[in-house]
Amino acid sequence: MLNRVRCFAGLLAVASLTCGATESVSSDVVRANLDESVSPAVDFFTYANGGWLKRHPIPASEAAWGIGNVVREDLYVSLRKINEDAAAANAADGSETRKIGDFWTAAMDVDLAERRGVDPLRKELGRVDAIRTSKDVLDVAFAWQPIGVAAFFDSGVRQDDEHSDQMALYFVQGGLGLPERDFYFNPETGLARIREEYVAHVARVLALIGRDASKAKTDAAAVMAFETELAKVSRQLADLRDPRKNYHKMTPVEFTQRHTPNIDWTARIPSWGLHPEAVVVGQPEFYAALNTLLERTPVAVLQDYLRVHLIDRYAPYLSHAFDDEYFEFYGRVLAGQKEPRARWKRVLDAQDKAMGMMLGHLFVQQYFPPAAKKRYVDLVEAIRTAYAARIDRLDWMSDATKAKARAKLATMTKKVGYPDKWKDYSALLISRDSYATNMMNAARWHFADEVEKYGKPVDRTEWEMTPQTYNAYYNPSNNEIVLPAAIFMIPGFADGEVDDAVVYGYAGASTIGHEITHGFDDEGRQYDEKGNLIDWWTPEDAAKFTAAADVMVRQFNSYEPLPGLHVNGAASLGENIADHGGLLLGLDAFKQTEQYKKGEKIAGLTPLQRYFLGYALGWLHQQREENLRNRLLSDVHAPAKWRVLGPLANIPDFYTAFGVKPGDPMWRPEKDRVHIW
Repeated sequence: MLNRVRCFAGLLAVASLTCGATESVSSDVVRANLDESVSPAVDFFTYANGGWLKRHPIPASEAAWGIGNVVREDLYVSLRKINEDAAAANAADGSETRKIGDFWTAAMDVDLAERRGVDPLRKELGRVDAIRTSKDVLDVAFAWQPIGVAAFFDSGVRQDDEHSDQMALYFVQGGLGLPERDFYFNPETGLARIREEYVAHVARVLALIGRDASKAKTDAAAVMAFETELAKVSRQLADLRDPRKNYHKMTPVEFTQRHTPNIDWTARIPSWGLHPEAVVVGQPEFYAALNTLLERTPVAVLQDYLRVHLIDRYAPYLSHAFDDEYFEFYGRVLAGQKEPRARWKRVLDAQDKAMGMMLGHLFVQQYFPPAAKKRYVDLVEAIRTAYAARIDRLDWMSDATKAKARAKLATMTKKVGYPDKWKDYSALLISRDSYATNMMNAARWHFADEVEKYGKPVDRTEWEMTPQTYNAYYNPSNNEIVLPAAIFMIPGFADGEVDDAVVYGYAGASTIGHEITHGFDDEGRQYDEKGNLIDWWTPEDAAKFTAAADVMVRQFNSYEPLPGLHVNGAASLGENIADHGGLLLGLDAFKQTEQYKKGEKIAGLTPLQRYFLGYALGWLHQQREENLRNRLLSDVHAPAKWRVLGPLANIPDFYTAFGVKPGDPMWRPEKDRVHIW
């Protein structure tokens, strides 16, 4: 998955999908961004993007800023118009237009939110007040999974890793208020401050619901102590990426008897309308420890833990006091934002989570025509052809494994632009009475939608992202790449205004090649062409792959974006392999184009130079220190700068394009270069 605040080559065939209304853009898509005071052989990221970044400092309301943010700003305008038109349409009850309009009206009514205060959560807070025992605590935790509050643990229905044609109920670790378990232990100064600020945040939340300020501080420290114990038994980020080590199938009876004698899963799971013969437990040792922790922790502490997690889940949809407190910690402290983003933009983000496919249905009708979809369908096939040829040329892989790799590549499904079948939202209840209640109803709808899938044939047509999302993903269980419409946008340029070199670097490498390579990265390679977790590699080939991947782990471990905080090479390995593979595939495909063969310069740049600049353009992005610190510990993606510097330093054609020589900072000796795909 890309997971990036950015977008890709904007070659959409309608002017309404071009961006750039907010600024004047130079006539060339890549030269305008250069900082030619920096040598490409010293720091290619800054050379490629530094000019733009200097001219566009991070706005006060943002944690980061880059090309994807500019795209998002233009899309917000289009999405806002859809909402405002729907709100004024007086559409029929139950229609998609009516639900979109009602959601927008309730969410934008600040006075309504002030009048309601915390009332939308009164019933759930009452559940907590009634708790007397640890059994009661579990009653609330199970009741809250359907409303999106993952107290103590997390769960969900998804495809079974070992049987991709079946749906399974998964239980995984969770329940932390900070982004990831290492936030609770890393001694780095900035993280120590975050821990202090989190305790202060918990205290302020408790005070907002009536706790005496002095007692709230004491109680907040107890909540933090409990969460720290929960973090101790949670697996580290890198360890969560191994699908085999995080797959343990057992019956609910076995789950209870082996790991959680105080949590009777056979009695509790049916409360969700599920009656599974077996469940998949990701981290059994976490649940065994949770079983003990719940028994030995005072009930009052567990009550406060629940209150805080409920409030934090719904604070952005409540009155100013709750919304402001949520921003103070999660926006200002964790992300470094100086001020909140405009309410209407935050509403659109919330709407995308709540009912995004409903909005996406209207969005693509107006903004993504069939011609645009065809262009990127064709580009997928060009990249697929390049990958097949690259597999054939590999000197380290046996013929037996090559045959299976080619079969997986050939059967990989592509989903481009938008779904062929749309979600049915008829059961979703939306009104103009309460923003928070609408979000809670949406969470229940999504949970019910998951439950409904259990025991039925897998719907392989379903999308996990909306068309208006600036992202893409590979789904190993379906062996598919999914490329939403918005991923193909670039600020200021329409179809035909961007040359193939930039397109192949920007969309071909960073998106399509990247996602296809995920099917063959350290995690994706463990799934076969049908999406099952099966070892299809010879032991010798697997060992050679691991040895090559270890070179990449060491390379990225050496990068230190902040003093004392390095990129996690093991946790980010899959994304780094996908970046490297995507660049190679895009380049192979680009070399088949007329532009590459002619070799003519555009804006003083050769086709090969423009290809690599097109890739770097996709990572035109900068972030605040707070946001960078957060991401280094909680994200499996390396920061944008190192997603440019890292993979390019392994590619000889890059050295040729920009005259990189031994001794230059961008140069890596041959023995240290990564050779996988």
